[in-house]
Amino acid sequence: MSLRSRHHLFAVLACLSLLACGKEEKTAEPVKSARPALSVKLIVPQREEWPQTLAANGSVVAWQEAVIGAEIANYRITEVRAEVGDVVRKGAVLARIANDTVGSELDEAKASVAELEASAAEARANAQRARELREKGFYSSQLATQYQTAEQTTVARLAAGKARLQSVQLKVDKTIVLAPDDGVISARSAAVGSLTQGGQELFRLIRGGRLEWRAEVPAADLGKLAPGMLATLTGPAGEPVQGKLRMVAPSVDPATRNGLVYVDLLRSTAENGQKSGQKSGQKSGQKSGQKSGQKSGIKAGMFARGEFELGHAPAISLPQSAVVLREGYAYVFRLEGEDRVVQCKLSLGRRQGERVEVLDGLPANARVVASGAGFLADGDVVKIVQGDGK
Repeated sequence: MSLRSRHHLFAVLACLSLLACGKEEKTAEPVKSARPALSVKLIVPQREEWPQTLAANGSVVAWQEAVIGAEIANYRITEVRAEVGDVVRKGAVLARIANDTVGSELDEAKASVAELEASAAEARANAQRARELREKGFYSSQLATQYQTAEQTTVARLAAGKARLQSVQLKVDKTIVLAPDDGVISARSAAVGSLTQGGQELFRLIRGGRLEWRAEVPAADLGKLAPGMLATLTGPAGEPVQGKLRMVAPSVDPATRNGLVYVDLLRSTAENGQKSGQKSGQKSGQKSGQKSGQKSGIKAGMFARGEFELGHAPAISLPQSAVVLREGYAYVFRLEGEDRVVQCKLSLGRRQGERVEVLDGLPANARVVASGAGFLADGDVVKIVQGDGK
């Protein structure tokens, strides 16, 4: 090998040696740590006793609604005292019907009874005298029998006259429409000047002012309910309305497979409304009731949602701010190591206020990101701020 070739080989070897040294120096440089994605506060799940509930939907209706109608026909209404919403007492006057014609019939019946009483007294005296004279032999048996028959006939006519008088008196009494029970007027069709018809509806009365919630419950859950259980409805403004389960229906609708449960509302119209100060039979021109001021806002005919309290059971819960919903699933970010988080899929259960129950997917002692987890990804490095584990 010539001297020039040797020099060329040494030069190539020197270059290769320098390149190898550069690689080693580059590899030996320290790796810079990853930058935290977010500053977070960590919390741990809480174990506590939560109430077990059963949700249901249904309608609010009157416990019993009485239809108050006219019992006499073709008489004019002269006065209406009750309006829709009035709280009335049993026996309160709701309306009056013209009684002039019926009054004349009553006078005629009374006069007829007086006449028959006089005839009966005369016939009774004649029969008594005939019996006394017959014993002395002055009257024949036939004549005595005639006096006795006249007495019995007159007494029967008197009884018929008194029955007619009683019937007319009942007719007079029916010219005053009375409340059959305490309650709230829910409808009124009576109007001054209109003619009555037999059985015609004049008023509707919610007896006792009691309302009930008729909730539909799946057949599989009916066995969890029993009379006396408490229920909580949600009013129109979001306020809670308490109730107590009175009865579970003995049958299930074959079309929906749901059964009805009947819940007495504890804060009904009559309880929250102002009481009517009018006594039964009071003869004043004032209204028979005052407007009800139902505080709960629940009224008959409303649709309402509610829950039944079944008892209490332990629950492991997290605040809702720690849960992230992605693609229809619930996740939390759990701390793994010192500063790295991993995404964990959860199975959620009951909700109470701002907390949610964790059924599966998270150890009881896990530390998870309290809020802002929506900005994190699986494996992100985080910076832990004060409040760790609380």
